[in-house]
Amino acid sequence: MQLVVGRIGRAHGIKGEVTVEVRTDEPELRLGPGAVLATDPAGVGPLTIETGRVHSGRLLLRFAGVSDRNAAEALRNTLLIAEVDPDETPEDPEEFYDHQLMDLDVITVDGTAVGRITEISHLPSQDLFIVERPDGSEVMIPFVSEIVTEIDLEGQVAVVDPPRGLLDDAQAEVASSRDEAEDSGDEAEASRDEDAGSRDADAGSRDKDAEGDA
Repeated sequence: MQLVVGRIGRAHGIKGEVTVEVRTDEPELRLGPGAVLATDPAGVGPLTIETGRVHSGRLLLRFAGVSDRNAAEALRNTLLIAEVDPDETPEDPEEFYDHQLMDLDVITVDGTAVGRITEISHLPSQDLFIVERPDGSEVMIPFVSEIVTEIDLEGQVAVVDPPRGLLDDAQAEVASSRDEAEDSGDEAEASRDEDAGSRDADAGSRDKDAEGDA
């Protein structure tokens, strides 16, 4: 089966290198030198990776036959597609390919249905599940162990333990309002303390003045 493993960004330098938005957990395997990738649009490819390196946290690739900045810039926004055996699984049992996670039903730890995974978004800091709710709206769930507690491929279910406000905006607003109220209370108390301190200082000053007059 075919999987999108990257998207070409802008040209880098003048020798044909391009930045790549990585969309795979195994870039060293899918985007290594020698890899031949299909493309979307199809007419651009296939592309063979000639060299690759990481620069300032970004993956830079050079493709065979792409030797200058103009040719590199012409590839911008092209999707890179790898052919993957559908039965292949990552070596780490805690990792999953995107196609394994797509269309999983998402439920909370207490069994409440949330929706269905329709997309995996790979961000620099973390991956996100894009989950479509029964009413057609979407919610983004970070794919981290503290929130996604179980992936059951046999049962086709992802179990989540969401923090307050992740799935329910109303809860987030209530929590925010409560925090604001607490902050206002702290500020009011601090103001009262300052007023009390000021009054004590004034009283002390008056006592000294009285002693001096005596």
